[in-house]
Amino acid sequence: MTKPPSKRKKAISAVSSNSTRPVNPDNPASVTIDVSAVEIPELSDEEQSDRLLLERKVERAFFEAGKALMELRDRRLYRSTHKTFEEYCRDRFGHSRQQSNYLIAAAEVYENLTTIGCQNVVNEDLTTIGSQILPTNERQVRPLTKLEPQQQQEVWQQAVEQAGGKVPTGRIVKDVVQRIMERTQVPNTYQIGEVCQILVKDNLELRGKGGCWGIVNHVGEFSCTVTMWDGEYTVRIDYLKPLNYLDSECQQMQLLCDRIKRLRDSGKLEAPAEAVLKCLGELKRPYLTKFEEKLLSFIEQECLIAP
Repeated sequence: MTKPPSKRKKAISAVSSNSTRPVNPDNPASVTIDVSAVEIPELSDEEQSDRLLLERKVERAFFEAGKALMELRDRRLYRSTHKTFEEYCRDRFGHSRQQSNYLIAAAEVYENLTTIGCQNVVNEDLTTIGSQILPTNERQVRPLTKLEPQQQQEVWQQAVEQAGGKVPTGRIVKDVVQRIMERTQVPNTYQIGEVCQILVKDNLELRGKGGCWGIVNHVGEFSCTVTMWDGEYTVRIDYLKPLNYLDSECQQMQLLCDRIKRLRDSGKLEAPAEAVLKCLGELKRPYLTKFEEKLLSFIEQECLIAP
């Protein structure tokens, strides 16, 4: 059987040229197609201005979101539809309370960096295309949220330098923070059974715990686990303040802590009783008044728990 001839596609070369070569009718592959170069016009002054404005909006998006969430939370503008800010964020924006807290904290850092950077600059609307390099997303500033404002500025400047004068990644910022923390870390001198006070500072995870006392039940290298009126928390030592109670006073507070824990674990507490325990968890002295003792004993009786 005779094999049919194969069909091959003819190659056509495209050459950008204004000259014309003669076409050989016996060789179609020699055909030359003229392609004109497309000239891309430069941006006009108005277009350049629009571009800069839009880029600023993109860069500041996380900052604007954080500021808006802060106002929604502080003014409780969610109260007409939701009981808690956490439920509101989940239903309205599809993210957790923690993510909202990250954005709020990031906005505060951004504002701090902008304020300092603008002290000697007329135009306060600075971005990465201005005279100061600023963050463009929340993850870049998340490691800075646990630092003091002055430290935030120093770390950010070092991170920008390490990134070669560009916006640093979150990893670069985190590495700079870690080096500074290791360099400035002080030994953990807390002891098990010691009574200390919680300092919230800028730690969102400790919100609502400021001024509460706790008893150290575990001592780590740079943190302690403390038992408070509503549970256990592992806290860095820079968020703790020693109350310098006597040993006998620490023992009294340990007994009080045990009584509160038994009540909490009973599962029989109603809201008024929980409010009382919260007040006891904020005591600024190592003893109960007679009225406080009677009130606590009454709650224990109601919950059928022996003091």
